[in-house]
Amino acid sequence: MTAVADVEDTTRRGGVRALWAGNPWSVVERGLVAARSSSWIVVLSGFFEPVFYLASMGIGLGALVGDVQTSQGVEVSYAAFIAPALLAVSAMNGAIYDSTWNVFFKLNYGKLYEGMLSTSLGPLDVALGEILYALLRGLLYATGFMAIMQLAGLTLSWTAILALPAVLLIAFGFASLGMAVTSYMKTFQHMDWINFALLPMFLFSATFYPIAVYPEWVQQIVMALPLWHGVELVRGLTTGVLSVGLLWHVLYYVVMIAIGLVFTTKRLRALFLG
Repeated sequence: MTAVADVEDTTRRGGVRALWAGNPWSVVERGLVAARSSSWIVVLSGFFEPVFYLASMGIGLGALVGDVQTSQGVEVSYAAFIAPALLAVSAMNGAIYDSTWNVFFKLNYGKLYEGMLSTSLGPLDVALGEILYALLRGLLYATGFMAIMQLAGLTLSWTAILALPAVLLIAFGFASLGMAVTSYMKTFQHMDWINFALLPMFLFSATFYPIAVYPEWVQQIVMALPLWHGVELVRGLTTGVLSVGLLWHVLYYVVMIAIGLVFTTKRLRALFLG
């Protein structure tokens, strides 16, 4: 019996099986079952926040601002300018909430990952499962907000339908990176750093006004932020301005996803299987 246990432990510590059992959906299913007892008011609050921004600024302030020129040189109404940005923000908020606060509790207080990793699941299963679960929330927010945009006439091209897979990519990027960062945090005070990072991105990533209003050195900083790439990607799709430059935004998120998965997997393995 001891020999068998030693072989199993060796297998867990090295090779592909130590990282991946091919069953991340069991983690997603566990999250959906647990969500039944959660407060849906908290979930809905994340959806209505960008809706309120759109109503107050897009309609109210938009009557004073008039048309705005996008970075692709297209003149659109102010509401049509900020709506795709808020769509990207909606996907970010949904993914970040589940991949940070929920993961932090499960990791440091619920001790759920320790139990999961004592089964056949590997750290990549757990990481990918939690990220996929966070994607569902981001998709829920984005789909609802997209419906509101359609009803308000703010989708200016048929290519707006491509915004849904785009926001899934955005949510995937933020969820993977959010979980990676959270895996290194030890106290609730550390979680304030996430809000400290999200608020400037939300305000300055060409969400409410064109990036051209900034000095050039500020523009370079903004263009390094992940939300700006999401805003530009979704805005290009909803306004129908397709260009090769959109692929750079996609590549940014692909790299972001890869970095997040690698760091999260290594961190979970070090914490529970090292």
